[in-house]
Amino acid sequence: MQPHPVTVVTGGSRGIGAAVSARLAEDGHDVVIGYRSNAAAAEEAAEAVRAAGRRCVTVQVDTADEADVDRLFDTAAAELGPVTGLVNNAGVSGPVGPLADADAEGMRRALDVNVLGYLLCARRAVRDMRATGGGAIVNLSSAAATLGAPGEYVHYAAAKGAVDTMTVGLSKEVAADGIRVNAVAPGVIWTEFHADPERPAKLASGIPLGRAGQPSEIAAAVAWLLSDDASYATGTVLRVAGGR
Repeated sequence: MQPHPVTVVTGGSRGIGAAVSARLAEDGHDVVIGYRSNAAAAEEAAEAVRAAGRRCVTVQVDTADEADVDRLFDTAAAELGPVTGLVNNAGVSGPVGPLADADAEGMRRALDVNVLGYLLCARRAVRDMRATGGGAIVNLSSAAATLGAPGEYVHYAAAKGAVDTMTVGLSKEVAADGIRVNAVAPGVIWTEFHADPERPAKLASGIPLGRAGQPSEIAAAVAWLLSDDASYATGTVLRVAGGR
């Protein structure tokens, strides 16, 4: 592996993605931050990477668009060198509420980003990593994949179930290529993801550890799975959900 790993983090401008980008920089990664719309937030996240002494570029990308994904990885390689890691993190909740009230277009967009986007990014990462000697992919799943998120977003939970299955299948498919594929399944985390900003506090009583998690706690799990310390871990869905 090259002296400094080069890792693409989709949805890297805010929340868990920004925390992952900062943590990876501390661990010696050069980082490519993919973001959808908030250029200012992406630049702020990039500055945190640079403050840790690592290189960073930001790329506006719709991960559900094949051409955009190729441009993201092409830019990464041109600016920082061969990509050795991918954190599939870009996601949207889609409609919040019972499935009976959800609009089809909102669900379709959520599935495009949360499933097809992960598949497109992983496909490109595998192609690149095969050519350069291997690497590691970490998919952001959710505890919702097994809890089902009733009354909130069953379609989102279904998408994350697909992410878990993709993680297991792809890990077996590319193991011989020196590519590890794992996932982290967060529980309720303090981010801007929630339609109700106080949702993490309201759900705390139902979490065995008695609180919602911090983005840095998810970032630590992602960083471990990308590290050489996790060299024998592949096909793993690591639950970091406070006991839920």
